[in-house]
Amino acid sequence: MTVADRSKGAGQDDDLPDVIEIVRAMGLDAMGEDTEPPSPALPATAPRADDGPRLPAHLEKLADRARDYVEAASSANTRRAYAADWKHFCAWARRQGVDAFSPDPGVVGLYITACASGSVSGDKQPNAVSTIERRLSSLSWNFTQRGQPLDRKDRHIVTVMAGIRNTHAAPPRQKEAILPEDLIAMLETLERGTLRGLRDRAMLLLGFAGGLRRSEIVALDVGRDQTEDGRGWIEILDKGMLVSLRGKTGWREVEVGRGSSDATCPVVAVQTWLKLARIAHGPLFRRVTGQGKAIGADRLNDQEVARLVKRTALAAGVRGDLPEGERGKLFAGHSLRAGLASSAEVDERYVQKQLGHTSAEMTRRYQRRRDRFRVNLTKASGL
Repeated sequence: MTVADRSKGAGQDDDLPDVIEIVRAMGLDAMGEDTEPPSPALPATAPRADDGPRLPAHLEKLADRARDYVEAASSANTRRAYAADWKHFCAWARRQGVDAFSPDPGVVGLYITACASGSVSGDKQPNAVSTIERRLSSLSWNFTQRGQPLDRKDRHIVTVMAGIRNTHAAPPRQKEAILPEDLIAMLETLERGTLRGLRDRAMLLLGFAGGLRRSEIVALDVGRDQTEDGRGWIEILDKGMLVSLRGKTGWREVEVGRGSSDATCPVVAVQTWLKLARIAHGPLFRRVTGQGKAIGADRLNDQEVARLVKRTALAAGVRGDLPEGERGKLFAGHSLRAGLASSAEVDERYVQKQLGHTSAEMTRRYQRRRDRFRVNLTKASGL
């Protein structure tokens, strides 16, 4: 039964239409071009220009809510990546004269081969294995949204992907850890007494002390349930600050203790920012406008955190032993998390809890200067 048939019969019997199918169909019908992905931008339930079928009026609000839930099923970064990868695949398929909308494993196998060989027009170099794996996940997700699942276990995909991994896989490139002495030097590069400087100081200190991801830093609100797009909030206590946030592994609480001095205390930095920026409700970190004299209402984008870390690390001369072009590739938002994991002289399980990792092995990947040979099996075996 089509969406139109369901809509017409909604008033004649008690059978409700499948809202998820309707939302998906609305997304497909509203495409401006075939290369547009079915999500994340599902359209609102406005009347169609061609007077075609639409939802009964009493279900429009439910469809809007379903649309919100569809968008909430993945992060904004994931949705942007999936949309970009789908366009990348469709552009390649169009140039090759093959059908992009049929989930043919053979075609997908040729596509990932082209990605690995660097023969996709517009790519400056062959895609990394991690990029190809993400593109494959993007295609699988987009085909599923169109009601035509891709068989990723087909030999055309599995065998080619295994060969790509064996041929091109390289060790992961980790971002440089920002150590405490680096962070202090970075803070000195910020403008003193300005709103932007106070905000940036608070973001760096909170991100480091909390071991937070860049997306978690900008998603915080001043208090609980204050915004629809907020994914956490802060609570300032006598001994520190409690950060409640929803990250990749679900909801967790992060305890951020007060520092040994006000100059490096993340709690004092956040309190100073809130007081002088006159923020009592809504997003914690916002844009500074009006030549640095006014505070915007919208929260910052997580890319701003990455830019802040890179900019201040370069200005502070962190890893000055390397050429500037090479140094610029070393720092990002994850540098703060790696810095805490590498410098906190406490039991590993406390670091694991702070970072929200589900395994100690993941935490060890962040510890750049831990004692790797603390357990010496060579000597323990008698050699």
